[in-house]
Amino acid sequence: VRDRYGRTLFGSSALIARKLVEEGVRFVNVTWDAFWTRPAKLDGAIWDTHQRNFGILKETLLPVYDHTFSGLMEDLSERGILDETLVVVMSDMGRTPKINSKHPGRDHWGAVQTVFVAGGGIPGGVVVGASDRDGAYPVVDLQRPENLAATIYHALNIPATAVWKDEVDRPYHIYHGKPIDFS
Repeated sequence: VRDRYGRTLFGSSALIARKLVEEGVRFVNVTWDAFWTRPAKLDGAIWDTHQRNFGILKETLLPVYDHTFSGLMEDLSERGILDETLVVVMSDMGRTPKINSKHPGRDHWGAVQTVFVAGGGIPGGVVVGASDRDGAYPVVDLQRPENLAATIYHALNIPATAVWKDEVDRPYHIYHGKPIDFS
């Protein structure tokens, strides 16, 4: 099982996440650890690829990610818990549509971001939204972070009317968007 997930910190973390889900934990967060996967003298082997983008992705990041993610998805499916487990893969921002000329890399970009959502009853192969031909700006079915948050809350069975109250009993709505329609 450990080989299926990969013998990295990321692989071990994803395996622990699957075990937690099986035990009834409702929300699990797995993060990428930059220091574990960084080979000696490989500058920037983290997802923040401002330089050497293509080499870092091909040599380090994507092989580890692909190995672990495919192991997780296959394992969840084989155990019959993928349909009840929402898996969200995202980062804190998108990347520039153009490659830097000085160092072949990509800088931070807030206008467009890719988020992968699977399981949790969402049909496979659905694409929501689209960017322009350069990948710079949304042009179809714009989704905002609050819609992704509402999608996660919905998967956790948190009602759309849910509120939390501060120390003086003022209500604050949890949802500030609508769950994404994947149909």
